[in-house]
Amino acid sequence: MNPKQDLVTRPTALITGGVGGIGRAICHTLALNDFQVLFTYRSKADKAQQLEKELAGSGHQSFQLDVSDSFQIDKLAVTTSEKTRQLDLLVNCAGMTRFVPHQDLASLDDELIDQIFQVNWRGSFSTIRSFRKLLENSPEALIVNISSIAGKTGEGSNIAYCASKAALDSMTKSLARALAPKIRVVSVAPGVVETEFIKGLDPEWRERQLRRTPSGHFAQPEEVAKAILYLYKDLKSLNGCRLDLDGARPLG
Repeated sequence: MNPKQDLVTRPTALITGGVGGIGRAICHTLALNDFQVLFTYRSKADKAQQLEKELAGSGHQSFQLDVSDSFQIDKLAVTTSEKTRQLDLLVNCAGMTRFVPHQDLASLDDELIDQIFQVNWRGSFSTIRSFRKLLENSPEALIVNISSIAGKTGEGSNIAYCASKAALDSMTKSLARALAPKIRVVSVAPGVVETEFIKGLDPEWRERQLRRTPSGHFAQPEEVAKAILYLYKDLKSLNGCRLDLDGARPLG
C-alpha cells in the first residue's frame, strides 16, 4: 500500500516531545481516535520505541529531534513530506525548564535563559515554519502550542520559563492572523499536570500547589489530550486564543 494513500484516509498528527507525560497522553488519545501519529523525542529512544508499540492502530512512527536545531526540523519536514502530502494537526509539546527561585537572579544565567527560549519558543516557531506547507495542504489544519498558566500569572519554575510561555501565547495570536484562513493556531495552557515528573517532586511542594488550586486536584495528562482532540474535531471557530486547563488556579 502506498503510505501517502493510507495517510490521507485519516488525519495525520505530529507531536513534538511525544514521550513526556503530556506528550504520551496526546499520542495515545489521537491514536485511539484514528489519527496517524508521528511524534518526536530528544534522547529517550527506548521510551519512544515502546510508545510506538503501545499506540492503538498501525503506521505510527517516532523521530529523534532536538527542536532547538532548526536544521534538524527542516530535515524532518522533508522526511514527513515523503510519507504524507498533508499534516492535519501539529502539537508543539516539546519544552524544558529548571527550578530556579525567582529571587535568585544570579542562578538564572544566560545559558539557561537561551536554552529555555530556544526550546520553548524558537523550537515551536521553527517547527511551524518548516511544516507550514504540509499543514496548508490540509482542509482543516490546526496547530496547538502547549503553553502554561505561568505565561499569564508570572509564577512558575523560573522567570525565563514564565516569559517563554507568555511569548508562546503572543506568537499564537500573531500566527493565527498570519496563517489564516488555512491554518488555525491555539494555545493550550495547563496548570500543574499530574505527570510522573510532578509525582516525584517534594510532597510539601505538591501540597502547597493543591491548596492553591480551587478545584482541589491537578489536571491529568489525558485531560490535556482530550482538549486538543476537542479543538480539532468540534471547536472549529476557536483560533488565536488560549484554552486554560488550570483548575481555577489563578484564583487560588
